[in-house]
Amino acid sequence: MRPQTEETTYQELPAFERVANLLRDEMIAGKLLGGQTLIESELAERHQISRNTVREALRQLLCEGLVVYQRNKGVTVRTMTRADIKDIYIIRRTLELQAVGGDRYIKQETLKRLWDTIEIVESAARDDDWPTVATYSLRFHQVIVSILGSARFNSFFASIVAQLRLLFASAPDEKFFQYPWVERDHQIYQLLRSGDRQAACQLLTQYLQDSEQSLLTLFVTKESL
Repeated sequence: MRPQTEETTYQELPAFERVANLLRDEMIAGKLLGGQTLIESELAERHQISRNTVREALRQLLCEGLVVYQRNKGVTVRTMTRADIKDIYIIRRTLELQAVGGDRYIKQETLKRLWDTIEIVESAARDDDWPTVATYSLRFHQVIVSILGSARFNSFFASIVAQLRLLFASAPDEKFFQYPWVERDHQIYQLLRSGDRQAACQLLTQYLQDSEQSLLTLFVTKESL
């Protein structure tokens, strides 16, 4: 996956990268779910590209761990596992805690982007639109990682966010699962805005621990059904 800056637009990318990004965004938005089949002919028609280009896009997502190839079934969106949860949260702690607890200057533009996502999350929560809450809570954490100032980290973390969204979508009650994080995202933002990065890092550390445990508990519950 090519590193992208905030200024990069999908139209500037090669066709296969553009389609891979659009499919990844659909996962982050909760529009593609684990186990869902991706049909080459349908994707080619929808995006007005060749099937060879579709295959390149799917190979990109395969390398990112977002899809799998199954004999006699083709390409499907990957279903995440308990092992994936543990691996994802190692990555989250490494990147997010460094971003929040480090000494890299947080631009006013970045604080505005954080606030914009908070407003969307809180508005969606008031409207009982929990899929949107899930999507934009993850967008909030993408902005946190962007504090590091690395286009490569931003691109890599987009794949991690898509994997997280696939995990969130498996929750039988998204409101119950997402509700606790709305206020905590807001608190992290307020601490970053006030410049208290040590407190923000402490809150985020507990946040990630609780979030990981919630997902692990979700999988235990599903496996027992």
